[in-house]
Amino acid sequence: MYAIIETGGKQYRVSEGDVVFIEKLEVNENDAVSFDKVIAVSNENGLTVGSPYVSGAEVKATAVKNGKGKKITVFTYKPKKGSSRKLCHINT
Repeated sequence: MYAIIETGGKQYRVSEGDVVFIEKLEVNENDAVSFDKVIAVSNENGLTVGSPYVSGAEVKATAVKNGKGKKITVFTYKPKKGSSRKLCHINT
């Protein structure tokens, strides 16, 4: 049994017991979170797909921790041209 939810501009496939990293979620640690934008629900009766969302469906979760992803460094250069740049951004 699984569901596909939409939050933060992305879609996630979740099932019971999963731990999922979700960006742009404004909650504190150990807070209850409810996702009402459920795109599809799969259970023993089959797959239910919404148009655009499944009416009456809701996914409840608990926030384990709050924070950002690991920071990575990207360095690009063109050999023999004297051109280089360094970028640092969050890897998601």
